[in-house]
Amino acid sequence: MTSLPRNFGSAIDLSALRNSATPTDRAEIAGVDVTKENLMQDLLPASNSLVVILICWSPRSPESKNVMATLGKLHLQDGTSADGSDRPGGAGWLLGNVNVDTQAAVAQALQVRTVPLAIAIIQEQLVPLFETVPTEAQLRTVIDKVLALAAEKGVGIVSGEHDDLEGSALTPEEQLEPEELKALTALEARDFLGAKAAYQEWLNRTPGQSLAQLGLAQVELLIRIDGLDIDQILKEAASSPDNLDLQIQAADCEMAQGNSAGAFDRLISMIKISAADDRKRVQGHLVGLFLLVDPADPDLKVARQQLASALF
Repeated sequence: MTSLPRNFGSAIDLSALRNSATPTDRAEIAGVDVTKENLMQDLLPASNSLVVILICWSPRSPESKNVMATLGKLHLQDGTSADGSDRPGGAGWLLGNVNVDTQAAVAQALQVRTVPLAIAIIQEQLVPLFETVPTEAQLRTVIDKVLALAAEKGVGIVSGEHDDLEGSALTPEEQLEPEELKALTALEARDFLGAKAAYQEWLNRTPGQSLAQLGLAQVELLIRIDGLDIDQILKEAASSPDNLDLQIQAADCEMAQGNSAGAFDRLISMIKISAADDRKRVQGHLVGLFLLVDPADPDLKVARQQLASALF
């Protein structure tokens, strides 16, 4: 786990991204709007008794807005009993949203590089959750596992069957696989290679496990973009449209930014103009990126159709 910078409470508001923000209807925004002040004064102290989950998003990223909306839906479900009334104990976790365009100081303190990015806060410690676009089912599982991990530390409750939270008898050990714990520990230390090995171990033990596949794909993307200047890569790719390596890097950067449609279009365009061996390489990379997107995403469906047309 990591902590906020010690000087964060007095940090200067770096609003460099504010001019690029686009309007978002308040109805589309889920959770508490996170600011430098309420993060320090309210949310961090609250994390000693309840899990706090932050979704970092941008009005310029539809994918991040979709993830925020899904988290809002799950938060509402967890706070509602089967009869439709409010559950006395609430959802069992708090949801906050960080608009990186207007809260640059918060985004900087949280080390946000891409959106969507989800972070859990447990006992005032930060736990990174994901930097991609999970499905609703995957988000449900992630939340359950985070609550189980927190319960192991004496924070909050363990959430299993969400129509009967009070009667849940699940334990952290039942919620977290050993390889998953190993991967999370490695990710907290930014040991991406260690996390990759842990997810691969999980897949070796349980072939086809969807969360392990997603985790492995996420970590592999993080390894590929680690240390890259995303803006510079995209500029260079625009100037060198025939450079295959550069286009693949640019597609990874676009995925990291939440622009899956742009990444898919870029690689499909390369498939159309590449020789046989290069086409196979780009196709394999594209299929790997497909794993990072909700199977029901319309952009993914379009990309699969375009890929088929490009190949045949």
